[in-house]
Amino acid sequence: MYQETSAARGGLLDRLDNGPVICAEGYLFEFERRGYVQAGAFVPEVVLERPDLVAGLHHDFVRAGSDVVQAFTYYAHREKLRLLGKEHLLEAMNRQALAVARDVARETGTLLAGDICNTNVFTGGESVDTVRAMFEEQVGWAVEAGVDFIVGETFAFAGEALVATEVIREAGLPAVITLAVHRHPITRDGLTPAEACKRIADAGADVVGLKCIRGPRTMLALREEIPRTFDGHLAALPVPYRTHELEPSFQSLSDPTLPEGRPFPTALDPFTCNRYEIADFTREALALGVRYFGLCCGAGPHHVRAMAEALGRTPEASRYSADMSKHAYLGTDALLNDENRAYAREL
Repeated sequence: MYQETSAARGGLLDRLDNGPVICAEGYLFEFERRGYVQAGAFVPEVVLERPDLVAGLHHDFVRAGSDVVQAFTYYAHREKLRLLGKEHLLEAMNRQALAVARDVARETGTLLAGDICNTNVFTGGESVDTVRAMFEEQVGWAVEAGVDFIVGETFAFAGEALVATEVIREAGLPAVITLAVHRHPITRDGLTPAEACKRIADAGADVVGLKCIRGPRTMLALREEIPRTFDGHLAALPVPYRTHELEPSFQSLSDPTLPEGRPFPTALDPFTCNRYEIADFTREALALGVRYFGLCCGAGPHHVRAMAEALGRTPEASRYSADMSKHAYLGTDALLNDENRAYAREL
């Protein structure tokens, strides 16, 4: 049985007023690894081709400790599908993703979130009408699906995040808005994360913060600045990769053994954070005031479980958290073979 979750104890804002919320993500990279999403385009066609697998990953994330089932509609927008010549799939893809997520949320008692994201066509004021129209159609489908709130995510432009905030608020739903900060510690329209978050919060967003692009270490470096200008619910959802000061984004990571020297997006494996690093990030972010937690591209259920456990929870998946006491060579149980335990130093 799934533990009692946030939906059973109130909506998103009530839950945040009483403690942290975890929203697991990472669908694109996980399904790319499994061979159901193409790297580069990163369009979630899997929701139409294998909805059973999408439902399964939703279940795995909830079982690992997620309080939210977020519909897999990231990059399921008009511009991405136009590039593939598949705009005719737009509505079906969104409605299917929402239906799959809704079924899992209802079964598990979790919150249901709709999702909109960076359009890749925002250039400033002249593009607002186009961007707004893209958001309005996706938000409309999410409202019809009965979502509890809507995530607007991974915006490199504060201006685009503001358009998303307006559309979500006009729909009458809570808005979680997150920024994607690349190599330079400012938005593409020149604001610091603190300045951008304040503007977005002032526009009506209920949760603001950072998501994707940066790993735990380099996201925390930015996160430390935000409380100075904004008081409210704060979000932090890094990618689980070991970014660092010289290469602060996962796109900027380098590996000279690769033909082009750039591991993003298909050779990031050696940079992956372990579960203990995720737990450390969670505790540090909590101390900095973060209340809306999660992980993005590259995350697996074991990362989510580590985050939940770092927050003092014992999700269903904790039943199988590591316990090395029974390991044939490295264990401590008195029933183990002493010869094997003595041989441990030779492993």
